[in-house]
Amino acid sequence: MNDSMKLIANIINECSKVIVDKEFQIKLSLATFFGGGHILIEDIPGVGKTTLAKTLSHVLGLDYARVQFTSDLLPSDILGVNYYDTKEATFTFKRGPVFTQFLLADEINRASSKTQSALLEAMEERYVTIDGKSIALPYPFFVIATKNPFEEIGTYELPSSQLDRFAVSFSLGYPSAKAEREILKKAQKADIHTLQALTQDELESIFASYKTIYLSEDILDYIQEVLDFTRSSGLYKVGLSTRSALILVDIAKGWALVHGRDYVTPQDVSTVLPTVTYHRLSAIEGRKNAGEIADEILKNVHPDNPNRR
Repeated sequence: MNDSMKLIANIINECSKVIVDKEFQIKLSLATFFGGGHILIEDIPGVGKTTLAKTLSHVLGLDYARVQFTSDLLPSDILGVNYYDTKEATFTFKRGPVFTQFLLADEINRASSKTQSALLEAMEERYVTIDGKSIALPYPFFVIATKNPFEEIGTYELPSSQLDRFAVSFSLGYPSAKAEREILKKAQKADIHTLQALTQDELESIFASYKTIYLSEDILDYIQEVLDFTRSSGLYKVGLSTRSALILVDIAKGWALVHGRDYVTPQDVSTVLPTVTYHRLSAIEGRKNAGEIADEILKNVHPDNPNRR
């Protein structure tokens, strides 16, 4: 575990050289990656979504690809296509950009529902099916998708069943004044290729450490109380599913790993809860942000709350 702690600390340090004042988002991205999930970033253009993806992919030592989603993008443009090779007199499969280890799906809500579904199915199954033949995706396979929540014209909103394929959802937001001044002082963007990258063996050792993270019965009780509250409180249109609970477990374990522990604490669950629940829970009365939803839940089920139900 100590070796993994050092490796993760180095990842965060290297990423922070380029992504200024966003340590929480870097850590959450790592927790999601090692927890086997995918990320949806909802934010305006120009706040560093692409920079985060490119930097993480390099420091983690992963192959990287980016797809700009547009209304005319077809499923085959992402997955690949069989074509007839006249020289070989046979059909050959040309792999699409999804055959990478780290995929940035930029502005995913600009593509048609059919194209969105093709990617989201690949995310869930970790393979694609072309003409009845299943082809496995590279390992590891990690997706960061982005969307601008303030633009609706020419977009196709992701239904709740598709949103559920993303383990967490968060925004980067504007940098602090101090961080923005540091960014403005730099004459040019930092070269991510100068950052230290993990080797395959180092990456595998961190994955091995993740598998040893301990989850106590008390933590499972806590998570089940969270589920029960979202289902029985009458505050949300639909409560959290069992799959949501499994994802919460995975991300909480990832958060513990990032912080150098081999066990999950209630604080780990509480910290990642807003990012797991925001795109899954819709309030019956008015729209609430991630913090408001999490506060509402934790007010009733937080382990340290004397008024806990």
